[in-house]
Amino acid sequence: MKPIYFQEFISSEDKRREAWIRAFTGAAGWTGGRPNAGHAAVAKLIANGKASAVVTQNVDNLHQDSGIPDDQVIELHGNASYAECLECGARHELADLKRPFMSEGVIPACGLCGGLVKTATISFGQPMPPGPMQQAQDETLGCDLFLVLGSSLVVHPAAGFPLLAKRNGAKLAIVNREPTEMDVYADLVLNDEIGPAMIEVVSGVAT
Repeated sequence: MKPIYFQEFISSEDKRREAWIRAFTGAAGWTGGRPNAGHAAVAKLIANGKASAVVTQNVDNLHQDSGIPDDQVIELHGNASYAECLECGARHELADLKRPFMSEGVIPACGLCGGLVKTATISFGQPMPPGPMQQAQDETLGCDLFLVLGSSLVVHPAAGFPLLAKRNGAKLAIVNREPTEMDVYADLVLNDEIGPAMIEVVSGVAT
């Protein structure tokens, strides 16, 4: 689907309505999945203290659903499983917003300040969230191994973190089905499916 840019959402009621139709009908395809073997493997690394955090561009909440604590999941592009007021930042649950929208066509607005409410994702044209970006940078500079899982490493600024880690002295490992432009900088490259590869990795990690 053609993306709805942030400024379009802000300025156009029709675009806001279209965005909410996509969200509430599942057409956006952001939520509704279940964690897979790759998510479970990463959760095990976190639980065993072998990984300190997950920096993700995904918005599907599946890392949290796999058992990783919220404070160890750094979401650069936000989260599609709930909504936020663009004015005061108040959190709104999608289930509370869906009924009046689907039955009466009421476009969600903040019950606290009346501001525009949007799924808590970062849209095209929307500024990157400074808090998660700083967290991701701190984790990157503090790691001794940066593990990339299932990313083509072409979307910035997230794609810049692996090289930042490498330049800071960390080892870099990339697991992706296809080669990436950063493979030449990596200490290890596995062109494989994340699930099977990571199941094998965690089976050899001491608890």
